[in-house]
Amino acid sequence: MNKLEQLKQNLAGQFNIGNFKFSHSVGDDVLEVPKEDIPALLKHFRTSGKFDFLMDVCGVDYPNREKRFDVVYHLFSTKDASRLRLKTQVGENESVGTATEAYRGADWFEREAYDMFGVKFEGHPNLRKILTHHQFVGYPLRKDYDANWQQHSNSVLPIHFDNKPGRPGDVLNDDYVAINVGPSHPAMHGTLRVMAELDGETIVRANPEIGYLHRCFEKMAETHPYNQVIPYTDRLNYCSAPMNNIGYCKAVERLLGVEIPPKAQAMRVVLAELSRIIDHIIAVGTGGVDLGALSAFFHLLTYREKVYNLFEKLCGARLTVSMTRVGGMAQDAPEGWFDEVLAFCKEMRVQVDEISSLMLDNKIFIKRTQGICPISAQDAIQWGYTGPLLRATGVNLDLRKAQPYYGYDALDFDVPVGTTGDIYDRYLVRVEEMRQSIRIIEQVCKNIPGGDYTIRDKGIVLPEKKDVYGNIEGLMNHFMLVIKGLRPPVGEIYDATEAANGELGFYLVSDGSANPYRLKVRPPCFAIYQSFSSVVEGWMLADAIAVVASMNVIAGELDR
Repeated sequence: MNKLEQLKQNLAGQFNIGNFKFSHSVGDDVLEVPKEDIPALLKHFRTSGKFDFLMDVCGVDYPNREKRFDVVYHLFSTKDASRLRLKTQVGENESVGTATEAYRGADWFEREAYDMFGVKFEGHPNLRKILTHHQFVGYPLRKDYDANWQQHSNSVLPIHFDNKPGRPGDVLNDDYVAINVGPSHPAMHGTLRVMAELDGETIVRANPEIGYLHRCFEKMAETHPYNQVIPYTDRLNYCSAPMNNIGYCKAVERLLGVEIPPKAQAMRVVLAELSRIIDHIIAVGTGGVDLGALSAFFHLLTYREKVYNLFEKLCGARLTVSMTRVGGMAQDAPEGWFDEVLAFCKEMRVQVDEISSLMLDNKIFIKRTQGICPISAQDAIQWGYTGPLLRATGVNLDLRKAQPYYGYDALDFDVPVGTTGDIYDRYLVRVEEMRQSIRIIEQVCKNIPGGDYTIRDKGIVLPEKKDVYGNIEGLMNHFMLVIKGLRPPVGEIYDATEAANGELGFYLVSDGSANPYRLKVRPPCFAIYQSFSSVVEGWMLADAIAVVASMNVIAGELDR
């Protein structure tokens, strides 16, 4: 009996499943239900432990359908790494019950669906805009919203907080001092605003405001051919751009039903692990800067630049690289490149120990981070934490082990986990992950498979320049693919990779045309950062700065 049949039998004893539709689409289990059943169904999944994670909530617009919107819930189980896509249809003037009573992490995801589509979630205590500004008119991800219509804000909202039972968020307490931290404050990196109410130095309430870097990546994806979306993915988490390229291309390839060659898989693993190292360099380094340790950051940047030198030799670009293509890689590695990667790993192994002694063993750093703002494993799962922050709480979840891809299951590496979920554990996990990434890279670089770096399907991959310029068949293949575009079959998938910050997911809907009908990104730090106000409440303002740094919030990924 497959998992979908087991689910069907389980639900039959709890719900009237006559109106439920069970299906299996491109390897995904899908359950479509009436909107009235959504709140109870989510509570059942949560309380029974069947699916302890709500990874994402999003909308899809079908303007010619009677019930215009799909509301889509992506569920995950840490017990067996199974996933379920739960869907319901909602009319334009209808609402669906909020999922926040079952999963706290639904909070910002529902607000985003409301902001982008106008879908209302009944019972949500703070259903207001989150990515667009307060003067924005319309819903940008609806199909009838013109992608060229830009709207600018000329004012900011006054300090406000989330509503809580018996405590309206817009009413300030005269006994406390209300302040703004950011977005211009250096610790907020120019893109985050935190509104706080202070009792002396203690935070009574806090509320993060985001959207300062929102450019509607998902709308741009809908208006561009599949391959032209790749450069936009670079701008999500720009501290580890290749991981975004890989995640997106992997999703499209899965919908196409193609498997990239072993050499392309190996190259992607090397790029992903190099990216993980430099992403953690930024997280650890800027975390130190925000606590006053400037020298360590400058030292760390030296090795980040060495990785960028490797990227530049591979593709000519450094920060935003666009190195992958649907079907494989943009080009083969130059001669001797893998040897240079191995030389870097040998040097970096020594430097990771030095990083640890400079920062993690520093008395001041320890006092500023150890035991500060801990979060339990249960709360982390409720919020939707993934990646190093989840593992810091003691939850051993890594998609490279739980749902292996690109041969990770054949590699020898460990998944570091913490115990307390405090700020210090987060840095310990990241530093140890750098050591494990070096192990992975060395294993792969010493055993690079032979063969091609891309598939040679003329309906998917452009021919090489020598064929375009050298023979008529290559010229025509190039012409037809550019004119017609890459066209995956009609269908939808959700695919995820273990990015530096956690689960990076892409929900892709194809209508058979040359552009994605819908491309939803599940950014790791979006789920994590929504917990900020809860995590810092009752702690000092200086601790809040340390928390933001430890969360490694990348605004390009957060706001999209």
